[in-house]
Amino acid sequence: MTRSDTLFTNARLMDGTLCDLAVTGGRIVAITPAGMPSDSVETVDIGGALLVPGFVEGHIHLDTSFYGDRWIPHRPCTKGFDVKERVAFQAENMASAAPMDRRARDQLDLCIAQGSLQMRSHVMVDGSVGLASLETILAVREDYRDLIDIQLVAFPQSGILKSPGTPDLLDAALALGADLVGGLDPASFDRDVKGHLDVVFGLAQKHGVDIDIHLHEAGTLGAFTIEEICARTVALGMQGHVAISHAYGIGDLAPDAARRLAARIAQAGIAIMTNAPGNHAFPPVALLRDEGVVVFGGSDNIRDSWWPYGDGDMLRRAEIIGYRSGFYTDAELSAAFDVVTAAGARALRLEDYGIAVGARADFVTLPTDHVPLAVVSVPKGRRVFKGGRLVAAEGRVLR
Repeated sequence: MTRSDTLFTNARLMDGTLCDLAVTGGRIVAITPAGMPSDSVETVDIGGALLVPGFVEGHIHLDTSFYGDRWIPHRPCTKGFDVKERVAFQAENMASAAPMDRRARDQLDLCIAQGSLQMRSHVMVDGSVGLASLETILAVREDYRDLIDIQLVAFPQSGILKSPGTPDLLDAALALGADLVGGLDPASFDRDVKGHLDVVFGLAQKHGVDIDIHLHEAGTLGAFTIEEICARTVALGMQGHVAISHAYGIGDLAPDAARRLAARIAQAGIAIMTNAPGNHAFPPVALLRDEGVVVFGGSDNIRDSWWPYGDGDMLRRAEIIGYRSGFYTDAELSAAFDVVTAAGARALRLEDYGIAVGARADFVTLPTDHVPLAVVSVPKGRRVFKGGRLVAAEGRVLR
């Protein structure tokens, strides 16, 4: 007989079996066939719904979303996609936006209500905003600590070398409480790959933190920058501690070139984040996974200066990634699901993740029969549990 605080009965696991999960102290202490005797303080009937681990929101911007604020019409770039111009538009929009803490809370409620229980958010830290945005988001994170686990990346949105004082600000941000150091387009934005990476990797080693670099650079320029990041990662023994977000350039390469680069990325232990954006080439998910690269997903921007889309639903993101990748078989749809769950957990180096004895009881119920159907139907009517405690239901966070 299993003794526990809470017994979750009639839960359908991803292999289709019906089980009961015993939870004590916020962790799963036993998984048994449904209907086995137990001695639990409380019982929660899952009712045969699919029980999956909490979604991993691997890339988001809590400081720059306008979700919950007034509608701000999208402003196109004057000459195609241009990172510098988008940054300028963002600065103009932010000046008249609602208070950042309110917008960040609205966005967190949106994500948690749909099952994201782990998150990595990039927060602007550069000469244009100093540490103010990070200080605000750190306070919001503290308020939400019982609802979601959040990693914060000190993100130099205006560049490192072209934004005066940014290296020192990134240093201060890591001392203040940021968990990772970021970067942005070392070749095309700062136009100095070595100098940019010297700062990023130097700060990572100084503070003992991981790295997550935004890389929008296309084609062979993007591939060159990735190769430089790979070389630096291996030379410093940081395999498993570096991620590259977006990495559009891999999607521009011919298959053979992409596969060679993927093998190098895998050897360097670098994870690749994609949100499968609608108007860009993006990393070939199946090819990268075949070569052993950890590919994870994120919403990226939600209704901000970069684009007006985004609903904070990582199951919807799995559908988008699968749709854009041409995934049709059950195995492929399950791979898309993995990108927003277990692969995300590996990329963020989360401990005790998953539906297993000893894991944290962070899970979501989906009213569907199996994972492939969940990816294509994106069912609502979810219940979200953090440490075994119900924190959201029917699209609403419970306080």
